[in-house]
Amino acid sequence: MRILIAQSDSNVTEKIKANLIAEDFDVDIATEGEEALSYVKEGDYGAIILDILLEKMNGYDVCESIRDNDDNTPIIMLTNKSTYDDEIDSLESGANDFLRIPFSVQVLIARLKVLLRTHYKVKRGDMTFGSFFYNRENKKCFFDNQEVFLTGQENKIFEMLMLAKGNVVHKQTLINHVWGISFDGDPNIVHVYIGNLRRKISDNLDKKILQTVQGIGFRLVNNLDH
Repeated sequence: MRILIAQSDSNVTEKIKANLIAEDFDVDIATEGEEALSYVKEGDYGAIILDILLEKMNGYDVCESIRDNDDNTPIIMLTNKSTYDDEIDSLESGANDFLRIPFSVQVLIARLKVLLRTHYKVKRGDMTFGSFFYNRENKKCFFDNQEVFLTGQENKIFEMLMLAKGNVVHKQTLINHVWGISFDGDPNIVHVYIGNLRRKISDNLDKKILQTVQGIGFRLVNNLDH
């Protein structure tokens, strides 16, 4: 799962980032409000850790803009501003939680996990599509009760395809989700991983179950419909 950290203090950012990575989260970083909002509009985040004191657009405005777009991604406001009014304003702008600096990073991560468990309760666990079964908790993929072993990046791509349930997942959406918005490498890397997935799937089924929609992206095909 990818987390966006939008903070004005680079030391705070690096402290949080290191601990999130140790917990197997992927991380993107924004240092300004407008940049954070742009990331949210283009990316796919499990949660956002947001500072009030951002330049160009403060945290309150970023939070309100996210909610105005009907985006209910969990948001923790983490800030040097420490009055009760700041906490009230944060929650009224749409934040789910509020934490003051200085803070315990262990407490932050614990509260983040509680938010994620609550928010994604319906989405956790098992998914099925055609003859595929996928457990999001354990990152296990099965076809006709036989496990298909996937690498970390392949798992992230396959999970997005399973969530789409036969709808097209845009190539850039996959790149943003798996490698992050700041990825500046060769965008065709996604084709390499799609090719790997096809080879693993073709051990069980025709390659056509994972289709390329030319110029747009990729989709799974429900083999039980044939």
